[in-house]
Amino acid sequence: MNYHAPNAAAPHADVADICLANARLVLSDRVMTGSITVENGVITAITEGDAIPEGAIDCGQDFVTPGLVELHTDNLERHLEPRPEVDWPVVSALVAHDAELASTGITTVFDALRAGSIHTGKAGYGDYARKVADHLLATRAAGMFKISHFLHLRAEICSETLLEELERFGPEDRVGILSLMDHTPGQRQFRDLTALKAYVAKKRGMNDAEFAEHVEHLLGLQEKFGERHEVGAVAEAKRLGAVIASHDDTTAAHVARSAQNGVGFAEFPTTVEAAQACRDNGIAVMMGAPNLIRGGSHSGNVAAKDLAEAGLLDIISSDYVPAAMLTSAFILADIWGDLPRAISTVTHNPAKAASLDDRGALAVGLRGDLLRVRRVNETPLLDGVWVQGRRVS
Repeated sequence: MNYHAPNAAAPHADVADICLANARLVLSDRVMTGSITVENGVITAITEGDAIPEGAIDCGQDFVTPGLVELHTDNLERHLEPRPEVDWPVVSALVAHDAELASTGITTVFDALRAGSIHTGKAGYGDYARKVADHLLATRAAGMFKISHFLHLRAEICSETLLEELERFGPEDRVGILSLMDHTPGQRQFRDLTALKAYVAKKRGMNDAEFAEHVEHLLGLQEKFGERHEVGAVAEAKRLGAVIASHDDTTAAHVARSAQNGVGFAEFPTTVEAAQACRDNGIAVMMGAPNLIRGGSHSGNVAAKDLAEAGLLDIISSDYVPAAMLTSAFILADIWGDLPRAISTVTHNPAKAASLDDRGALAVGLRGDLLRVRRVNETPLLDGVWVQGRRVS
């Protein structure tokens, strides 16, 4: 699969020319002092040395990396519903979300939209994916975004209307990723019901009896729909031409099922066992940047640092904190002693997992999506973000 269709995701028609010089270029295999030139939105030259050509920007030995590629973020939902039960205008939310991501160095994003709703029970939620997708595609076509946006459908297995909602999408929507989500209580992410209770009670204001009723309701939905929804979602992903991702794999059996479903990458496996099984089955492992920065999972699952130290971490997602993505890459660089490898977890590896072959590395012929970064003590600071050579932050 190749998303590099003409103008399919270009955020602007007015791509630009730029040369960043006297920079520490983070290439795929080394860090090299040199300059990088972008013309008509594409990298056309990479030259070693500290010379500063006329008209170039002197980076003063700052790092230059590819733009960050984000495969799974809940950040858009925060803009759509800034407070519980407060619906924000969709286009305004999209533009604000886009600007925030640009300011953190994310130049390509797969916006995660939930597909599958629950219309009964205490904590039900409605259908919104098709509506938001329509606005997103129209906003993109109008050139209103600073960065590249693609669709990621989160297929909620434990829901009532998953397949009906997925049927509203077609190949023309160019859905990039479809992830298989099963948030049934007592397994995967929420094996520990106390963690689920703390999350739901805070978000939905449930008392003990209401929480118990909620759990029973979700268990009933999983029993009624689980198998049919998983099989149907895999078929829909193939119809849409989307990469399939698993979510919260916990056991080797979960991973075996993921491999059977044709999963390309695993979002947030919850145990070392699952991460190792992913590696054994050729499935890339994604973990969340907040987990890495905080030193552990907020749900009590495996720490991203442990997977990194075991060599079982391939991709980092900002998850629910966009600014965490760049910081996490430099934390990994300290763990591994290898900055190019660490930067690849937020650039080349996610691009490869999503079948985007036109970005994710500093190489001639790829998109001119670039970051200028300097590190002050332990904190990476962005001094510039360019998308196809055009400065966006």
